[in-house]
Amino acid sequence: MKRIVLLISVAAIALLGSSKVSAQGKYGPDSTECIKYLSYYTEYYKQKNYDAALPNWRQAYKYCPPTSRYSMLSDGTTLIRNLIQKNQNNPVYKEKLVDSLMTLYNQRVEFWPKYATSSLNNMALDMYNYMKDEPAKLLEGLTGVIEQTKSKTRPNIFLFQISTAVDLYKNGLLDPETVISIYETGVQYLGEITPKNDVEARSIEKTITDFESVFITSQVASCDNLITLFTPRYEADPQNLELSKNIVRMMSLTEGCMDNDLFLNAVQTVYTLEPSHTSAYYLYRLYSSRNDVDNAIKFIEEAVASEESDAAADANYLFELAAFSFKNGKNAKAYEAAQKVVELDPAMAGKAYMLIGTIWGSTVCGGNEIERRAPYWVAVDYMQKAKNADPALADDANNYIRQYSAYYPQTAEAFMYDVTDGQSYTVSCGGMRAVTTVRTQK
Repeated sequence: MKRIVLLISVAAIALLGSSKVSAQGKYGPDSTECIKYLSYYTEYYKQKNYDAALPNWRQAYKYCPPTSRYSMLSDGTTLIRNLIQKNQNNPVYKEKLVDSLMTLYNQRVEFWPKYATSSLNNMALDMYNYMKDEPAKLLEGLTGVIEQTKSKTRPNIFLFQISTAVDLYKNGLLDPETVISIYETGVQYLGEITPKNDVEARSIEKTITDFESVFITSQVASCDNLITLFTPRYEADPQNLELSKNIVRMMSLTEGCMDNDLFLNAVQTVYTLEPSHTSAYYLYRLYSSRNDVDNAIKFIEEAVASEESDAAADANYLFELAAFSFKNGKNAKAYEAAQKVVELDPAMAGKAYMLIGTIWGSTVCGGNEIERRAPYWVAVDYMQKAKNADPALADDANNYIRQYSAYYPQTAEAFMYDVTDGQSYTVSCGGMRAVTTVRTQK
């Protein structure tokens, strides 16, 4: 994409007049005229009488060097912007005015570098306001600004850029690789912005969410596109942390794009170079989807062990570990993990208890008739706990209770083994242990 060059056109020169930097003093060779018209236009400008201010401002711009006064250029953008609004129905004249406006911004950047970042941000906003009917030109302009301001770009400008790029893509005017590149750069710079306060932090977070949403819903990044684009880049530099992070981020946001070798390799690179609970969890997801039980368990346990993860994250990881272990016949590990969930996050107690009850209800123990049936007592205990902790689970819990109660021993049968209703009983089976109460079928 060629960089947009917003130089003043012949028409814009006619609108603005001519102004040169002079070595003959702050106010130039025609200092008297410069000072006079600066004074004239300023008085009208303060009164917001922009129509009267404009011709005097044009004269000031003609006689004064751009370095004479910053406000001459910044006030000029306001005056030209006001003129653009009044000429919305005159597209030819409006285009010339927009050229003039961009020229003023370029001069602000060139001659007043102290205010360059602010000027560029404002220029980008005016590009978005006045160039929407020329999306290719708009995208070039926004991209040019962002390349200069980087993480000092106003967050919403990134949103304007990605939206414009997606629109061009949908109309067949932009290739997916360029849109993906814009997304990568935007995410990087947005992540580098340091908010000044909580309000700004929330605003930036919302902008990032909106930015990612525009990209995801555009369906530019199909899984096949990402694999085709990033595979050669990853293979050429497999230890590039930032590249691997981008691959992981983008593929994890694309539906059905986490079960492939590129994603696995990228996550492993991230985990190796910058271990975190998030990268460990991604590896768990990958290995679990491939039925590699041992590696899956290894990495989700490392996610829990990470000092970066908080109690809420650990509780969620442990619940997944419990469910995954139970699914794969590792009941003792599932039981241990589910118990820890309750300790870490009481809000998850209901579903953790239900899972524990299910684990006990499916456990096959050896021994005599009582020892084989005893796990159902424990299963019912936990189903009672589940519905007490979370009333929304009551219907499901009651169904399980009816199901498991049917396997209680008969009273006479229990008597033969010297156990009676209400008696405390310790169940030890399959690496699990629980104290429960004897119950029989009447």
